[in-house]
Amino acid sequence: MAHDHHDPEDGHDHGQHPPSDMELRVKALESLLVEKGLVDPAALDAIVDHFEHRVGPRNGARVVARAWSDPAYRARLHEDATAAIAELGYAGRQGEHMVAVENAPGVHNLVVCTLCSCYPWPVLGLPPVWYKSAPYRSRAVIDPRGVLAEFGVALPDDIELRVWDSTAEVRYLVIPERPAGTDGLDEAALAALVTRDGMIGTARL
Repeated sequence: MAHDHHDPEDGHDHGQHPPSDMELRVKALESLLVEKGLVDPAALDAIVDHFEHRVGPRNGARVVARAWSDPAYRARLHEDATAAIAELGYAGRQGEHMVAVENAPGVHNLVVCTLCSCYPWPVLGLPPVWYKSAPYRSRAVIDPRGVLAEFGVALPDDIELRVWDSTAEVRYLVIPERPAGTDGLDEAALAALVTRDGMIGTARL
């Protein structure tokens, strides 16, 4: 299964690439709607700003960093993830029923949505293209180790791999293992280590 891990939704600049056919179509449609007065450009900018700065992986990274550095918060996160995440101001649609699953030296967690693409928007933003693809949704359950290997994560046989199937009723957030040698880092520095894929389980961090 081929994955494009550098999709435009990951929030990172991976170099200049020609716009895709879909991007050109979206831009043309946006221009037409603005020209006809059907869409307010300021409203579009506000929507983009919302998903880039108020909803996204940086929110989940803050949750992870707080769990790493605050044992009491970590306990609340495991007891009621929805409430604990809301403590940091992250709640709302697609984040109503959250469960935190934690990686450990002998356990690795992987999240998928086999039926559609249920995803915790308040903490991870919009789902990446590969998360919504049929190959990922099926193979993550049938051959999770093979899928992880394609993402560059080769798990030893003695590590238990747990696959969690998100639904409309529950969504999962993976808490990666805290890296060794980070005891002196503050919460902001810890959050900078956390990746979106790590919180899905397709990366170690």
